Amino acid sequence: SKGVKSAKELDGATVCIQTGTTTELNLADFFRANKIKYTPVPIEDSSEARKNYLADRCDAYTTDASGLAATRATFEKPSDHVILPEIISKEPLGPVVRHGDNQWEDIVRWAVFALIQAEESGVTAGNADEMAKTPPNPDVARLLGAEGDLGAMLGLDKAWALRAIKARGNFGEIFESNLGTKTPIGLERGLNALYTAGGLQYAPPFR
Repeated sequence: SKGVKSAKELDGATVCIQTGTTTELNLADFFRANKIKYTPVPIEDSSEARKNYLADRCDAYTTDASGLAATRATFEKPSDHVILPEIISKEPLGPVVRHGDNQWEDIVRWAVFALIQAEESGVTAGNADEMAKTPPNPDVARLLGAEGDLGAMLGLDKAWALRAIKARGNFGEIFESNLGTKTPIGLERGLNALYTAGGLQYAPPFR
């Protein structure tokens, strides 16, 4: 760390940036909007950026926040490096499926929704079986297959969401165990929190 607490303090800095990406364009816009200058250090991929950054060939490195966190976790002393708070573009990441495989797309989409709804409803890997036996409300009953026919609409059985939740937990459990503040990656939930907690994550009704 060079004592910088904001990207707006990077006037005159050298910045490793992958060429031909939206990140490159967004960075240029950010510096221009804040009337500060920088020197780009073109790199081809994240491994080259990591190498140049650690060799002090650039003062900063920019990419998606999750990518920065994952890269920092590989450093010998991650705490010596700071991810600055400014978000200079909105580029959400999510699952991708092959175009034209509509059933698989529906399954993936609703599996994510199921994990989000499970978190909102308090269904966890540890209590999912008990919740399925005695659902506390109709939403949980439909989610866990005690009521409704969403599974059949997806070409699956009634317990599909129950198995998904039992395997790794709800959306929050999965985030915290793989990416959260107690992992080497160390990401805050931020906008990945539920809408009820100020985030963007919500699921449509399970009907």
